[in-house]
Amino acid sequence: MTTDTTTTAATTPADTGSRTRALRALTALGGVATIASTFLAWTWTSEFTGDLTVYGYPGGLQVLTLTAGLLVLLYALAALDIRGLRWLAPTGTTRALQFLALGTFATTWFTVIAIAVELGGIVNLEPGGFVAAVTSAIPLIAFLLPDDTHKATRPRQLPSWAEILIIVAAFGTGLYVVTYGIDIEPPELFTGYMITAGFAVTALFKAGLMARLSGLTTKYRSIAVAAAFVAAAAFPFTQTTDQFTLIAVNILIFATVALGLNIVVGLAGLLDLGYVAFLGVGAYTAALVSGTTASAFDVHFPFWAAVLTGAAVSLIFGVVIGAPTLRLRGDYLAIVTLGFGEIFRITVGNLDGVSGPQVTNGPNGVPNIPDLVFFGYDFGESHTILGIELGGYANYYLLMLLAMILVVLVFSRAGSSRIGRAWVAIREDETAATAMGINGFRVKLIAFALGATLAGLAGTVQAHVQSTVVPEMYVFAGPVPPNSAFLLAAVILGGMGTISGPLIGATLLYMIPAKLQFLQDYQLLGFGLALILLMRFRPEGLIANRRAQLEFHETGQLDTPEGTLPESGVGTVKAGA
Repeated sequence: MTTDTTTTAATTPADTGSRTRALRALTALGGVATIASTFLAWTWTSEFTGDLTVYGYPGGLQVLTLTAGLLVLLYALAALDIRGLRWLAPTGTTRALQFLALGTFATTWFTVIAIAVELGGIVNLEPGGFVAAVTSAIPLIAFLLPDDTHKATRPRQLPSWAEILIIVAAFGTGLYVVTYGIDIEPPELFTGYMITAGFAVTALFKAGLMARLSGLTTKYRSIAVAAAFVAAAAFPFTQTTDQFTLIAVNILIFATVALGLNIVVGLAGLLDLGYVAFLGVGAYTAALVSGTTASAFDVHFPFWAAVLTGAAVSLIFGVVIGAPTLRLRGDYLAIVTLGFGEIFRITVGNLDGVSGPQVTNGPNGVPNIPDLVFFGYDFGESHTILGIELGGYANYYLLMLLAMILVVLVFSRAGSSRIGRAWVAIREDETAATAMGINGFRVKLIAFALGATLAGLAGTVQAHVQSTVVPEMYVFAGPVPPNSAFLLAAVILGGMGTISGPLIGATLLYMIPAKLQFLQDYQLLGFGLALILLMRFRPEGLIANRRAQLEFHETGQLDTPEGTLPESGVGTVKAGA
């Protein structure tokens, strides 16, 4: 009996390894089968979104299933130790395969169910639809795989040109994915896009690939910044209509304001529920000095003067409102800022010459705001650049991109400065920070004023993009962002105290309602549920603050996304992503 036990114990590891390899091979086979199913017809009529009736040519939602299947195949091959592919999964492949399998299954079955519901039953499915439904379930075998998650090790050193090429390819891929999402019009296709993208991005994080790319961008910071700017600036050149460029402009405005709020909430820890009022102050100021016939002032400032005036007036309002209120803390400060936001909206609605002086034209707002003109360059007209005609919204997009770069620069420099460290100290424990000699009131007032200035800067551009400003645009919560609730949600969803977090949060919160119009009546309910789930399962947000993540171990080492570093090798850790 002893001999049998010894023999069994000796063969168990080999048997387990063979079983694991067989499961990985079956997962790869499922990916191949799913890919093949997208080349079959899924329905007989072209009435469904996209043309899913063609054999040999995927279309519509089939393209998303094809993409998900390719990712499953890629990571399954990486799990089988195919040379060169293990670089894609520095922390393991199992968790990534599981999320990719779920994404493939969810996208395919969403498509099949949508065909049946919209066209009136499963009778409208061609055999290819049933084949896709079955084959997309095969990769779920990945849930039988043992967890191979491990701490990331230092990757093999690649040539500098190869690492730079990877950075460029990553930003190019990001540009294509974002452009594809913005250009989608049918709600069914956008929903499938969100399902596929959500599971795919999660899988890449679980595999450790995103952390590895982050390490490369840190190593080649200047090149990464240049690549990011070029990718963002190339967006309007990929568009054939201004309709989608307008969405991108509004996303940039929303994201810029959210990043300004991140200084107040994310760094200084001040709960501001009336922040959208500062956006309104900048917008109304720019509108009144723009030369429109609806303005109560007979002035027409040039572009640069209007921007500076809007930012300066917002700064003044930030100081005036912050000086008497920032001695309050927590819920009391939140209530006061909420009151300020409502007072601003009601006040501009009453300055109509009847309830008050004629300044803002009351509830009718300030219409007919002319387009910006800078050194003879009219932002409202089409211009040809590099042989490509850019519409008016493309001009505003590039302008907001420059404004975004300025705000990111201010945020990163301020967060890493002495005053930024004081903000973090106040956020963590104001009593302890004050005991250490930090003037809490002064540093909080600086944060409040800086955040107000950045919001006013974005408001000046928003007024000219929308060509009108009305009080209903600056409410606490409403169906159309930006408003205070959406701005706060963008910061919390993306990740407080980071740079990329609010940008991602603002993009998601603006693009989803813009694309899924039928959900507008329920979007506040949806965002509320999303925030509840986020607080439960990922309270740090989608992008965690790197400074908060780093922890020392008893061995004197520091955890990083790329493994461990000795304490002596750790330099200054910057907040932000």
